[in-house]
Amino acid sequence: MEDYLCPIAAGPIQAAVSLPGSKSLTNRALVIAALADGPSLLSDVLLAEDTRLMIEALRALGVRITVDENDCVAEITGCGGQLPVSEVALACGNSGTTMRFCAALTALANGEYTLDGVARMRERPIGGLVETLQALGANIEYLGQAGFPPIRVSAGGLNGGHVSFHSPESSQLVSALLLVSPYARRDVYIDVMGDVPSVPYLVMTTKLMDLFGVVVVEQFAYQALDSDPQALAAQPSRRVRACKFIVESSQRYRGLSWTVEPDASNATYFLSIPAIVGGRLSVDGLGTESIQGDAKFVDVLEKMGCSITREAHCLTVEGPNDGQRLRGIDVDLNEMPDTAQTLAVLSLFADGPTTIRNVSNLRVKETDRLSAMSTELTKLGAVVDEKADGLTIHPPQVLQPARIETYNDHRMAMSFALAGLIHQGVSIADPHCCSKTFPDFFDRWTSLIGSIDTR
Repeated sequence: MEDYLCPIAAGPIQAAVSLPGSKSLTNRALVIAALADGPSLLSDVLLAEDTRLMIEALRALGVRITVDENDCVAEITGCGGQLPVSEVALACGNSGTTMRFCAALTALANGEYTLDGVARMRERPIGGLVETLQALGANIEYLGQAGFPPIRVSAGGLNGGHVSFHSPESSQLVSALLLVSPYARRDVYIDVMGDVPSVPYLVMTTKLMDLFGVVVVEQFAYQALDSDPQALAAQPSRRVRACKFIVESSQRYRGLSWTVEPDASNATYFLSIPAIVGGRLSVDGLGTESIQGDAKFVDVLEKMGCSITREAHCLTVEGPNDGQRLRGIDVDLNEMPDTAQTLAVLSLFADGPTTIRNVSNLRVKETDRLSAMSTELTKLGAVVDEKADGLTIHPPQVLQPARIETYNDHRMAMSFALAGLIHQGVSIADPHCCSKTFPDFFDRWTSLIGSIDTR
């Protein structure tokens, strides 16, 4: 596919946008609805590569799913916790949620299942989940390198009991076990210790489980990030260092009708436009009542100098006052790592260095995102200090034209579109990689930026 030449904004933006549904919520809701008693009707589902892989995997397992492509509605006939198909090979592509959720899902069944994906998926960890499923009675073997797909699940159901995760590489490993725990033979007790990444995604999982009728008892232990009592008093900063979950086995999901929120991670690219070109932009359907942690990225924009209007179902960002540049900041993004690339590109337009901390799990995503960001930001003229768990970006005096490689990573492609808003010569290689979560991203981007009034 041809490179995408980023359009330049002619002036400040004034816009309200509606965006496709959340990938994270869609795939969680699909799994829950598949297990539920009775039918579910999911509206505004995301129809993209990752969610289509999940739909096809569930269909291969015998779950009946009907999709209205025009209205983005999925009707799922729940199987009551009993997967109809007892032997199948599942192709999970490079979808972490599909691989990990289906690994846990098949462990509930009775039969033999193989799960595999693309070459990069064979480099993305699954060992922590496999160990906990084995502790609950599942028979799982690696068909390649230990700790990574492909795997074979020889399933006979899950017994329940106590399991632990120690510094899991991804919160998806824990979410996968949470989603299937109601269908174990006994209550499931889950301890997560050490470095706990992306905690809001665990909260998203348990809130969605509750919505479909399963209550999770949860407890979080926090550690202060700043030892200075005065600093803590002025702006408390803390990180989850351990969490516990209890899922009683007497519960079952109930089918229901539910509307998926817009994708908060994908919204960050649009919400960041006023930060660079000025003006004001709103994202409809995403607000203070969102159950997605990435909706709090507006807090980061506020620290950089933007003005934020927060409503229950709408977020609005207004760029800095005329003549003012964004402020460089130092921020821990452990709770919303999928926003790190957005911030990294935004930092090119700040008046000083920006440091992104505590996102080591970005190294095991669709690509090693820290290394990839360092390489591509340097092309644009930035000086980047790459660390084991983050980046410090020193913005250039003048942005350099560059062709941005995307490493088959949708977030690389979408985040760097921001770099071309006010500088010519920025192009994006392989823009089609956005099909993973946002197939028409660049069409929408071109239409939105081209509509900016030049008067």
